Amino acid sequence: MQPPSLAPLLILQDRDRRRRDLDQQIQANPKDIAAVEARINAEKNAIETARTELKELETKKKLIEGEITATEQKAAKYRTQQLEVRKNDEYRAIGNEIEHLVKQIEGLEEQELAVMYAIDEAKKKFAAAEAVLKQNIAGYEQRLRDLRARDGVLRAELATAEADFQAARPAVPEAALRLYDRVAAQRFPACVPTHDGKCGGCHLKISGEIESAIRGKAAELATCDQCGRIVWWES
Repeated sequence: MQPPSLAPLLILQDRDRRRRDLDQQIQANPKDIAAVEARINAEKNAIETARTELKELETKKKLIEGEITATEQKAAKYRTQQLEVRKNDEYRAIGNEIEHLVKQIEGLEEQELAVMYAIDEAKKKFAAAEAVLKQNIAGYEQRLRDLRARDGVLRAELATAEADFQAARPAVPEAALRLYDRVAAQRFPACVPTHDGKCGGCHLKISGEIESAIRGKAAELATCDQCGRIVWWES
């Protein structure tokens, strides 16, 4: 036979558990929101990084094109000068300069081709990555909206759970209620069954005296002599 105060106490604890669970979810919600916001920022940063890398390649291509143009103009100027000289050594010297510039142009054109290939590959990768990242962002933004909406729902549910908890308190005898409040303030659940002579909360062996009390017809609540929780015999 269980103490008369146990049944209303278990009802109270069940309602207490509900409000505690809701409160924990509310407390965790801002962290969840912050985590999703961080993921959105990370995805946006990844897009910007890829875009910056592509722009850098395009800038490099323009610089090379500028060098090619300047070198070609310089070579053209030397060719004009070469037509005007009369001495063989001057003609050969200018020819050497032109040959050197032509090799420079060839090297720059090879660099330009490599950069153009890199740009094509970067554009392909950027387009594919951007599509995936934007899809990820859309999913995260929906998750963010859901979390923000959930906060209001949880708070409304918590208000109801708190009212239910308060409504259950008068049914618990005063002494049992004081004991419950004291234990629940330190550890939860405050009321646990025993299993194989062990407390269902701390899982340590209860004394023979406590076990005899809860297996008998004691009218008063008993507590675990290890953790202080309210214990009862569950056959």
